[in-house]
Amino acid sequence: MYNVPSYKEDNVDELLSFINHYPLAFITGLDEKGNFVGTHIPLIVEQREGELCLIGHMMKKTDHYEALFKNNKILVVFNGPNGYVSASWGTNKSKGSTWNYMTVHVNGRISFFEGDQLINLMRDFTLLHENGDSNSPTVYDNLSESYKQRLMPHISGFEIKVEKIEGVFKLSQGVDEETFSNIIEKLEEKNGLDGLLGEEMKKRKEKIFS
Repeated sequence: MYNVPSYKEDNVDELLSFINHYPLAFITGLDEKGNFVGTHIPLIVEQREGELCLIGHMMKKTDHYEALFKNNKILVVFNGPNGYVSASWGTNKSKGSTWNYMTVHVNGRISFFEGDQLINLMRDFTLLHENGDSNSPTVYDNLSESYKQRLMPHISGFEIKVEKIEGVFKLSQGVDEETFSNIIEKLEEKNGLDGLLGEEMKKRKEKIFS
């Protein structure tokens, strides 16, 4: 990771909050021949007696499933909003422009499971993303038995035991407060990812300039 102290986020609660807010992760590892494999999967983070775990599910008979089943050491990357920051937005315009971004990296080891544990995961996962609405037709318990019988044999649940977690929130730390405010304004004018980036900067402004 980009190891600049002012950009590093060491507060574990902040990192977990970030993961919950941006749960789609890029998971990558190596197959038996040393070739990289990767996939994007939404994850749930859990804390168990001081241990951090990431929980999810994936299709079987894919290159990444086969590779990670045999080589369980992986890297998980969560990305948040990012965007170009022009030096013209600051009080000092005779400097290079930059790119702001937010990311959390997790190193760990993956293990797979099926059966009742997978069913419980699918129940929790669907309820979570349906905002706890147990009446939603797409939560696990409301899906037809025929559909579940066709689907479940082809997926596997997995758990990643976290060995290392670190974050970089590069949000124009180090500029003066006027420039910081100008950057937020310009980003919010652009909307989209830039607007979300501006919102994240706004949330942290007081802490950065305290």
